[in-house]
Order: sequence, then structure tokens, then C-alpha cells
Amino acid sequence: MRRLSISLLRQNKAVSTAISALIITAVTATLVMAVAIYAYNVVEQQRGSAEFEVAKKSILAFDDALQDAAWKLNASRAVRFKIEFGTLRLIPNAVTLNVTATIGGSNYTLEYISTGLIRYSTSTRYITFGENYTSYVLGDSNLVVTDSTESLSRVLVEQEPNFVNITLSYRTRAMRTSYLNVNGTMVNYVSVWLIRAVMSAASHYNSFDLKAKSLNIQTSTIDPGVNATSSCTINVASENESDSATISLDPGKVIFSVIVAEVQVSV
Repeated sequence: MRRLSISLLRQNKAVSTAISALIITAVTATLVMAVAIYAYNVVEQQRGSAEFEVAKKSILAFDDALQDAAWKLNASRAVRFKIEFGTLRLIPNAVTLNVTATIGGSNYTLEYISTGLIRYSTSTRYITFGENYTSYVLGDSNLVVTDSTESLSRVLVEQEPNFVNITLSYRTRAMRTSYLNVNGTMVNYVSVWLIRAVMSAASHYNSFDLKAKSLNIQTSTIDPGVNATSSCTINVASENESDSATISLDPGKVIFSVIVAEVQVSV
């Protein structure tokens, strides 16, 4: 009986050792897998964050290309994009720009257009700035600018639930370009520039060329038939935004030249 008990103890010890070895192996495998998953997620997060920065630079480069083509009829430009972790969306007619002028308390309609947006979106899994974050990479919140050195475009980074967006949009530029004596009458010439981005709704990823092609440049002259004393105000309304800018003038008539560049955006 004593020998049998010793044999059973030895067998139980062997079984216990085997089970312990299996448990250790399973735990080790689980830990290795957890470390591998964590490392993979870290690498993916780093790659997604890096793509966000590259996408930002590509959108800025595309803006340069579009504005270069916009004022040269039939000109075209393209910028290469490579997107794996986000999406580039073309959103047609997303923004309206209603442009008016105020002279001596009276308002005059100058132009009304709709234009599209170009937007890169990626998950907050890859990059996050915090709830309700907004920052302009190019331009600012103004809808109208009055200096040739100010960008006609705006590039906005904003965070919404689960996503971070980079959005390219266009605004209005207004400047007095000359003051001339025309048949004995002094005339202030004020020019207003707009870009209308025309596109079809689409989402793109992987590698592609985003193209901008000038379709039309339309110029219209508006003579309100009134005299100004010192200034006029250019007003721009767009959805839930509005803005205005004062243009200094000299005594005399005011004539507006509105130039709209229509640019097709496509892949």
C-alpha cells in the first residue's frame, strides 16, 4: 500500500508539473500577443499621425496649384495624394458666398455663388487635439480680405466626435485697384475676386492625383450710380457666418469689377 501511495504521489506531481507548464505557456503566449497587438497599434497610430501631417502639406500644395491655374483660362495643375488611414472628400456646393456693397447706407448686390469644399478626414484613433479644437493652418476666420498678400483660401483643422478634419475653402478678396479721371469725373475702381470650385461628390483614398482645371473667368462691371465720400463696405454672408471690410475711397463715383474664376476639381 505504501508503494502504491508513493507511485500515485509521483504521478500527481508529474501531472501538476505538466499543467503548470501549460498554464505558463498560455500566459506567456497571451502576454506576447498583447505586446504584439499594442506594438501594432502604436505603429498604426504613428503612421496615421504622420499621414495627417503629409495630407495637410498636400492640401496646401493643392491650394497653391488651384490658385495658380484659376486665373489662367484652361490651365490645369495636379497634386499627388497618398491616403491609407483617412479619406479625401469632395463636397460640391457646400458653401454659398453672398457679396454685397454698402455705400452711403444703401446696399448693392455684387455676386452670389456656391462653391465646393475639399476635406481630408481621419479617425481620432490616429490623431487628436481635444474636443472642439479648431485652428487655421492658412488664412483665418475672415470671409473677406482686403490685401493682395492675404490668402484667398482658408485651411481649417477642426476636431469633431471621432474625426479630425482638414478643410480647404475659398473666400472673397476686395481692393480698390485704381482712382482715375474719366471724362472729367473721378472714379474709384474696386475689384472683387472669388473662386468657385466645381466638383462632383466623391471620396478618395490610396494613391491619386487631385486635379484643378480652369473652366471660366467671368468679369462683370457694376455701376451703382452713386458717389462715395470716404469709403464703402464689402459684406460677405455664408451660411452661419458673416463678415465685412471697409475699403477706403476718394471722393467720386464707385465702379465695381467682380471677377469669378470657375475651377473644376477632380481625380
